[in-house]
Amino acid sequence: MAAKVIGSKPSECFQFQDPDTWICNTELESDVVVEVGEVSFHLHKSPLISRSGTLQKLIKESTGDEEDDDDSKPCTVQLDGIPGGPEAFRLAAMFCYDVKMELNAGNVVQLRCTAEHLAMTEDYGEGNLMEQAETFLSQVLGTWNDAVRALHACDAVLPDAEDLLIVPRCIDSLASKACADPTLFGWPMLEYYTAKSLEETAVWDGVSAAAGKPRSLGADWWYKQASSFRLPVYKRLIAAVQSKGMSPENVAGSLMHYARRHLSGLRRHGDNSDGSSRGGVSGLTTVLSDGDQRTLLEEVVAMLPAEKGVTPARFLLGMLRTATVLHASAACRDALERRAGNQLEEAALEDLLIPNTGYSAETLYDVDSAQRMVEQFMMTSTSAFAASPEITDEGHLFDDAPSAELMPVSTVAKLVDGYLAEVGTDTNLKLSKFQTIAALVPDYARAIDDGLYRAIDIYLKAHPWLTDSEREQLCRLMNCQKLSLEACTHAAQNERLPLRVVVQVLFFEQLRLRTTVAGWFFVADNADQGSSSDNCVLPRRTGDDDLEDFAAGSEETTNEDGAASARHGELSPAMSVEEVRQRVSELEEECSSMRQEIHKLDKPKSALSRLLAKLGLGGRSSSRERRQQHETMPLPGASDKRRRSFGC
Repeated sequence: MAAKVIGSKPSECFQFQDPDTWICNTELESDVVVEVGEVSFHLHKSPLISRSGTLQKLIKESTGDEEDDDDSKPCTVQLDGIPGGPEAFRLAAMFCYDVKMELNAGNVVQLRCTAEHLAMTEDYGEGNLMEQAETFLSQVLGTWNDAVRALHACDAVLPDAEDLLIVPRCIDSLASKACADPTLFGWPMLEYYTAKSLEETAVWDGVSAAAGKPRSLGADWWYKQASSFRLPVYKRLIAAVQSKGMSPENVAGSLMHYARRHLSGLRRHGDNSDGSSRGGVSGLTTVLSDGDQRTLLEEVVAMLPAEKGVTPARFLLGMLRTATVLHASAACRDALERRAGNQLEEAALEDLLIPNTGYSAETLYDVDSAQRMVEQFMMTSTSAFAASPEITDEGHLFDDAPSAELMPVSTVAKLVDGYLAEVGTDTNLKLSKFQTIAALVPDYARAIDDGLYRAIDIYLKAHPWLTDSEREQLCRLMNCQKLSLEACTHAAQNERLPLRVVVQVLFFEQLRLRTTVAGWFFVADNADQGSSSDNCVLPRRTGDDDLEDFAAGSEETTNEDGAASARHGELSPAMSVEEVRQRVSELEEECSSMRQEIHKLDKPKSALSRLLAKLGLGGRSSSRERRQQHETMPLPGASDKRRRSFGC
């Protein structure tokens, strides 16, 4: 910290006699009493007149008014409105008496303003207090920490510090240093951080291994001290750093730090979205009132950079929650909703759950605010997918990963599904509001509808009084083709779902099963054709001669010594066909068990049977039985020996 000692006489000359009186111990008696507020200074006319034009004028006026009185009585001078009060005048008086005093970053601003008020210019002596204070103030503004102290000291001498342009000079100095590389300013600027790093460094044998090596500073090195300023001063500092070209990310980081330090709602919520390594909320000032916090929040929101992504969505939603609690203006809340909605894909579910604080609020959470943010996101989203991709099988449903353009919309879709599941337990949430929020997400944004199905199921459980038509209307929000196997199994046994929805789920599951079975048969046919073309196991089915030749060749190969292993290798493709058949059997057994579960439902069985028959699910014989009958039928014109060669 910069400091300068001026004067030559010992400081013991000035003594504090009682709580309200200062005296100067010299050989001469005091001939003037200067009253500054409630404090009296018993001084001498000569040193005061020689250094201060204001005191010279006041003493002459006071002497002229008291010229008829006793000359032995000291004159009294009333000094009102002096910047800094009695303490600043005491230092100025010590300077007039050439008593030793220290100039530092904490008192130089007061002395500069006091010197201006007392007219202590070069006209009343060379090297007067005004010149001394101005020279030292320029030195103070050269370092960050001293400039911060000087700017804080300006609060006590307003508006004199503004009139003398001391406040703008301090702000400009701090802005220049905040925008520049911190390593360029050397030790005076980094002394605070270097001291901290030396304290944290391990000491070996009494000597620090990292002595003299200041730790590297990030872009957030100035956030903590800047957040200690009053809001009007801080606003001017932010405007100054923006005018000097500071990046929006750094400006937003400083604003977030300032808000977390002064808004108790953000501290309780535990927001740390900027991930800053330094500059916590330590050294908190007095807690502001709700009105002051509301004003501060609205000002911070107005100062946030307009660029998308520079302010994390977690911080924006935390500010929105605090704005709701503090009853901030509608314009402030709208701005936060718009900013958070533009980058809603970065939000977490817990951040989106904003409590309803209004007296007339019906729901636990502010679902209207969430709806507006989702609408804002969908309005600004530039997804290239204009329609839902056609889902034909389960592999296409689960294997295809979302593209880069679809990823934000898919993330928001999962967020909305989770939000609906969370607020769906609220019995006061209306069906129309639930449907409106769910319908905001386009169909192509959901790869699967399991999340939406879970939210619908939770809502149905919390609202058992819904009619059948309302239940069916609610279930139309989900696409039964996009339910996973686990979701389909749960839906088939879910008594809260309408019967039409259950049958629809089973129908699409059956359709998916048939598609899968057809795919397995297609693989089996390809294996058969590949085997016949390579003359490995299955012959070409072109006539009886070919079959007889293949059977005869097989018997001859079996009778030869050492040919068993070769033939075993040739039969491996045939075993893969058996695996295909086994897999088909397993799938048909699963379908049969699902059909049995349908009949166990507590619904009118006759209507269910008719509906299943229309959908092709009510047949008694399965495809497996028909295929077994077809396989057991004898081949026309073929002998038992030929049939045995096929494994039939």
